[in-house]
Amino acid sequence: MADRIVVRDLQVFARHGLLPEEAALGQRFALDIEAEIDLRPAGRADDLALGISYADIVAVAAAALKNPRRALIEAAAEAVADALLKAFPAIDGITLELRKPGAPIDAVFAHVAVAITRRRDA
Repeated sequence: MADRIVVRDLQVFARHGLLPEEAALGQRFALDIEAEIDLRPAGRADDLALGISYADIVAVAAAALKNPRRALIEAAAEAVADALLKAFPAIDGITLELRKPGAPIDAVFAHVAVAITRRRDA
């Protein structure tokens, strides 16, 4: 499937991480989402009821990313992918990149990230 709904750089404040300070203080996370879905029905009919609202994707992803707290961003990414696949049966697959700009590493970097792809049939 070549059709996708795309959300770039969704900013969510959460408290994920291994360190106690990360739980206490929290930090900003950035999320890119690509949802594989057949957009032809919605596009041909010009009818959102035949597709998925970007706002709904953002709401589900943000809620899944905020809570509960997880030690690993890998687990947070899995939770977002699972929530989106569960909430929207029309989505065939999800690709996510979850970035952590403020990771507590003694180095200069833009962010650390995990990228995952999950398909409904897997």
